[in-house]
Amino acid sequence: MVAADMTNRFLNLYNHDFARVAVGVPQCRVADPVYNAAQTIALAKQADAAGAVLVAFPELGIPAYSCEDLFQQRALLDACDAALADIVAASRELGAALIVGMPVRVQQRLFNCAVVVARGRIHGVVPKTYLPNYSEFYEARQFNAADDAGVDTVTLLGNDVPFGALIFEAIDQPLLRFHCEICEDVWVPVPPSSFAALAGATVLVNLSASNVVVGKSAYRHQLVGQQSARCLAAYLYTSAGQGESTTDLAWDGQALIYENGDMLAESARFASESHLIYADVDLERLARERMHQTTFGVSVRRHADEVARFRTIKVDVAMPRDAELPLDRAIERFPYVPSDPRRRDERCHEVYNIQVQALMQRLASSKIQKVVIGVSGGLDSTHALLVCAKVMDRLGLPRTNILAYTMPGFATSERTLRQARELMDAVGCTAREIDIRPSCMQMLKDLDHPFAKGEEVYDVTFENVQAGERTNHLFRLANHQGAIVIGTGDLSELALGWCTYGVGDHMSHYNVNASVPKTLIMHLVRWVAETGQLGGAAASKPVSVKGGKETAPSRNVLIDILETEISPELVPGKANGAPEQRTEHFIGPYELQDFNLYYTLRFGYAPRKVAFLSWSAWHDASAGRWPDEGHLVRNAYDLVAIKRNLRIFLDRFFRTSQFKRSCIPNAPKVGTGGSLSPRGDWRAPSDSESVVWLADLDTVPDDPRA
Repeated sequence: MVAADMTNRFLNLYNHDFARVAVGVPQCRVADPVYNAAQTIALAKQADAAGAVLVAFPELGIPAYSCEDLFQQRALLDACDAALADIVAASRELGAALIVGMPVRVQQRLFNCAVVVARGRIHGVVPKTYLPNYSEFYEARQFNAADDAGVDTVTLLGNDVPFGALIFEAIDQPLLRFHCEICEDVWVPVPPSSFAALAGATVLVNLSASNVVVGKSAYRHQLVGQQSARCLAAYLYTSAGQGESTTDLAWDGQALIYENGDMLAESARFASESHLIYADVDLERLARERMHQTTFGVSVRRHADEVARFRTIKVDVAMPRDAELPLDRAIERFPYVPSDPRRRDERCHEVYNIQVQALMQRLASSKIQKVVIGVSGGLDSTHALLVCAKVMDRLGLPRTNILAYTMPGFATSERTLRQARELMDAVGCTAREIDIRPSCMQMLKDLDHPFAKGEEVYDVTFENVQAGERTNHLFRLANHQGAIVIGTGDLSELALGWCTYGVGDHMSHYNVNASVPKTLIMHLVRWVAETGQLGGAAASKPVSVKGGKETAPSRNVLIDILETEISPELVPGKANGAPEQRTEHFIGPYELQDFNLYYTLRFGYAPRKVAFLSWSAWHDASAGRWPDEGHLVRNAYDLVAIKRNLRIFLDRFFRTSQFKRSCIPNAPKVGTGGSLSPRGDWRAPSDSESVVWLADLDTVPDDPRA
């Protein structure tokens, strides 16, 4: 175990490449820079105390945006400079960088600017590029556009400071590179921030005033969300609030923080007091998305001239790395299953229909109208059967074209066998039952296995004889019936190598579940039951479908299946009927392993960061939202349990399982970062080691506060 380093404390968001950012909306008074600076300083101190490293304020916030021709008055401009001096002085005691809006005089011209202040210094000034001169805005009456400046430095408070197209980089965190643009700049077809992102800016900041009219709030969300997504960046948006002139306009003080299209924070609108919003931005996520999306690099090359215009300015901000600073950000416990009911319904609807459409296409292209599927009475084969049923309905074929076989073996429980029978009957498929024990016994005899002689030897050979016999039957049945075999194994099993090479869940003609993780399959089965996808959520009577009169699955049998403990049922259980093999006892809880899979596969995070995120999501069962309506057991895990299960995942994923993934059947990808196909998302050597990842995991303490 590596000793805890107080300068790299585990329970500190900055030590995992997050940065806490803030947007402040101070109450203002028109043409009163002293008052406005005081409000700005108060919010800056509040944000700094909360651990923020960057704080943005509204456009022209020092004098107030709605000064109109008062901007031409020297007394006001001088007062703005004096107010800026107060802010600079106050910043000496703060660790955060501040971005404030004010008019700046440059060679007898006036510019609408963002001024970056940190640690008692002005680090740079960025002028507004696009001046609105339509509708209610006439900025060109008072200000000049950035391209009219003709200089790259200005004198402000007696010091020469950089001026123009600037990117500011935190000395202590090179991934924190921020750019400033002002209001209208993001409303144009190609915003300056687009080129700044290509030049390496990960955090884009918009100092806006932005009056409010009906529908504008929703449009701001679209605008900011899409810009952050296109630029693979975080985007901070400010706007003016209480105190601006209402001669002709009104102001709602809306502040937004987005990250790669995801909203992290939004302020209350029409607030009567000064207020702040915060968000913990994942800088590594943004950097890795850019690394992964190679077209981002192509765009850098195509716009090389615009990119070259930017200068990088180093900013000395103080990141409180040695303090205890937990992540203040919603981390989904189930990253593949949204906790919001509406989004969860949308996710299930989309995934289910992707699976259905993909299998429809495979049947149509192969000109085959029948499928063979093994039904165990467990979760994965249940969902695969539900997909097959919907496919037959949409193709106008009878569900009897689904040739479903349950094949009890030496360890099949009465419960799963009953569930398999009830499910097949409810779906209305052609149901058959084949006892594989005689053929398995013959093979065990041929192998001279001890079990064939009456000895209770339940080794891997004993298990795989059963898995192989089931697969052999299914493929030969498909040959005999002119059908294809539908696979049932899921993404979680492939990630952990929890499948038998060449047989069982590993092999089929087409696998509808291969990119669907176990935690999502659980919710898909419940969603099919509750939304009546196959004719009624609790249908106990026949329902009509094109091609014949069939029966929809009973809600009760689907719920029974969901409540069945996950087991391969290859080793005989105890006399009380409990399974001898409990899958999660071997490979860890699927809810944790799916979490580990998502952040390892989707983002390539190091184990230390995965553990930090996992602890943030799972250490307190009472915190945050759960993606269920009371159906899930609400578990919590301490850091010791998280490390133990992450170790299982890392060793199995990186060392022992790739050779199985290298030869999996065709299967539809259902989500971003949600495929282990060797032909698509994941191409890896079958003989790699896990030592690098396990060594990184060893740096994680047992106590998060150590």
